Amino acid sequence: MTRRHDDRLMNEIRHVEIIPNFIPSAAGSCLISCGKTRVICTASVDEKVPQFLENAGLGWLTAEYNMLPASTGARTSREKVAGAGRTHEIQRLIGRSLRAALDRKKLGQRTITIDCDVIQADGGTRTASITGGYVALVLAIDKLMRQKLIEKSPIVEQVAAISLGKVKGELLLDLDFVEDSSADIDANLVSTPQGNVIEWQTTAERALLPFSELGAMVELGLSGIRQLCEVQNAAIEAHRAAMAHETPRT
Repeated sequence: MTRRHDDRLMNEIRHVEIIPNFIPSAAGSCLISCGKTRVICTASVDEKVPQFLENAGLGWLTAEYNMLPASTGARTSREKVAGAGRTHEIQRLIGRSLRAALDRKKLGQRTITIDCDVIQADGGTRTASITGGYVALVLAIDKLMRQKLIEKSPIVEQVAAISLGKVKGELLLDLDFVEDSSADIDANLVSTPQGNVIEWQTTAERALLPFSELGAMVELGLSGIRQLCEVQNAAIEAHRAAMAHETPRT
């Protein structure tokens, strides 16, 4: 089988590592590394909801996304207006994706904000943000349950995301920057491990995607989602084990 420029197979994801509780002061947090892409994800809890949800009996989840100026090598200027352009689109994607993980009635009248800060970018920053954001969300929910602020976990779905595309006629999984910048077709998949698709984005950059190839492309993406979910689960269980052995304060 043909190897890619970084010696990966066509259907092989980059090395993924998730370090839970990376920012201990946050309700939930992690550092996710997907190859050279690294994102710090934190979850903060506010005991109120936006005005449009007051007295609705539902909680809310929103997201913010930012790239540090040096995350791409050459300095990227900070956006002076919050949520402008590309950033606004990515923030909405992260929020939509992670709201799909929640039963908002069980969350109660509170808001969880997922902050995703890219400290190094090499492709797939939005998908890494969703995958890491899910871990930060679960850790924040765990904390709310330990504090007895909620009785049952509102997490109803596991959510992860991955990029894929067609480069020089080949379907590739988990594109890095080199591949993404030369892709004929660029796509992002947000899904549960069972294959329930939350979001599917496909862009014809230099070529069109034949409908006959759509199924194979989605299946390729789902194979990566399942691997990412295993890494998520390992990080969450590692954190829970550490919390179980933590000495209670007197």
